Amino acid sequence: MTSDVKAAEARPSLKTILASDLPASLVVFLVALPLCMGIALASGAPIMAGLIAGVVGGLVVGLLGGVPLLVSGPAAGLAVMVFGFIQQLGFAVTCAAVAAAGLVQVALGGLKVARTALAISPAVIHGMLAGIGILIVLGQVHIVLGGSPQSNAWNNLRELPGQVMNLHGTATVLGLLTLGVLIAWNFLPNGKLKKVPGPLVAVVGGTVVAAVLNADVARVKLAANALSAIQLPALPEGSMWGAFIVAALSLALVASAESLLSAVATDKLHTGPRANLDRELLAQGVANTVSGLVGGLPITGVIVRSAANINAGAKTRWSAVLHAVWMLAFVTLLGGLASYVPLTVLAGLLVHVGLKLVNLAHIRELRHRGELPVYLITVAGVVGINLLAGIGLGLGAAILRLLWQLGQVRVETQAVNGTHQVCISGALTFVGVPKLSTALARIPAGSRVEVDVAVNTLDHSGFEALESWADTYRKTGGIVNMEPLEDVWTRRSARAAPSAEAAALSPSSPVHHVSTLSPGGVQ
Repeated sequence: MTSDVKAAEARPSLKTILASDLPASLVVFLVALPLCMGIALASGAPIMAGLIAGVVGGLVVGLLGGVPLLVSGPAAGLAVMVFGFIQQLGFAVTCAAVAAAGLVQVALGGLKVARTALAISPAVIHGMLAGIGILIVLGQVHIVLGGSPQSNAWNNLRELPGQVMNLHGTATVLGLLTLGVLIAWNFLPNGKLKKVPGPLVAVVGGTVVAAVLNADVARVKLAANALSAIQLPALPEGSMWGAFIVAALSLALVASAESLLSAVATDKLHTGPRANLDRELLAQGVANTVSGLVGGLPITGVIVRSAANINAGAKTRWSAVLHAVWMLAFVTLLGGLASYVPLTVLAGLLVHVGLKLVNLAHIRELRHRGELPVYLITVAGVVGINLLAGIGLGLGAAILRLLWQLGQVRVETQAVNGTHQVCISGALTFVGVPKLSTALARIPAGSRVEVDVAVNTLDHSGFEALESWADTYRKTGGIVNMEPLEDVWTRRSARAAPSAEAAALSPSSPVHHVSTLSPGGVQ
């Protein structure tokens, strides 16, 4: 980053803010407002909690964050997790867990460990988001059809046929109309109309239709006095402390991973100041602590709101800050308008969000890379058990896949004119040592052996196994011609160092997978 870029970020001119950031902030506000309400609905929290998180995310992360053009707020990727914690702990204790999670993030940011989150397998992240999307769809489709969601995915699936057979008139029409508008909006040609946020059109359109029809449907409940709607957190009592600690740590880890991956992905979308991930994690922690203390949902950085921000022409962090100002003004001055929005309209918005989380392009890419089993295991765990179990199963599957790959050593032997030729390729690691030893044991004693070591991975166990076999074979009268393994090791290290340095310097390399991730990408 040049000194000019740093100076522009530190001291943006009033002209830049008014010309670029002010219009962009209005676009982001119009995108974020219905989503904040919808995510609160999916989380089983008061609608005001989603709006509070949107305001706090914009103000706190906007001012303190390490990614100036990243927009933060409540995320659909945490909705299922928050819903479970609210059912288990209650809303007030969940708010305390959000605040505690923020403190954990602050500590992690202070320890400067932010980049470790990027080590998580993309297949696990994709699978987690897809599983969350499926859960959101299975729950919210009941509200779209005019009914009520069940307690878990299996119950939602079991009750769905009955729900379809017993539709609820106007409520169903409004929900399906909202979903239809959102789907149709994706197919509009680029132009002035396409620049209007689809979620805003769908929610306003559904609300207007409900008003014209004078529909008797459940609507958003939002207190006229915003301050009176704030619910303060409460500490757990008795045996709830264990679940509270699990909730705080889970929220901290998942929110941190989503925010940091979104931050890196945002870097791909512009040429301005690069992300400072440790500072961003610190800011996300402060924001979550504040949000939890004033009764808000957990906050993460969200890539699609950030993309909307950049596409609308934002140049500095003031766009994210101003979008929160507009949201605060809406809540305090025009909050009564939210009471006209039918819940089935917000549910239609959330079904669309959930469908977008199951990204077919991601599935095709993971299949091409051989990581589809990890993805499917993660999805199955998230949907069939719970979010943490799904992530754990996914990480376990990713590790097992890595070990399997490390064991893919190929040992080819053939006898040519009395000489045994051995070609070793692939990954010679501790996992592949038994296969190597078995193949070498078949070579008759006292023969002449030529060994070609053409491996792309060599660890100390493989080094020792091959060196030990060669020494033993020579001692029993055999002849082994083989390049010194020290030279193989040195040559591989020399090749790896420039590659690693080039990867670190490449502008696109840190987000090779993240560019297709979109963590929280439809929020």
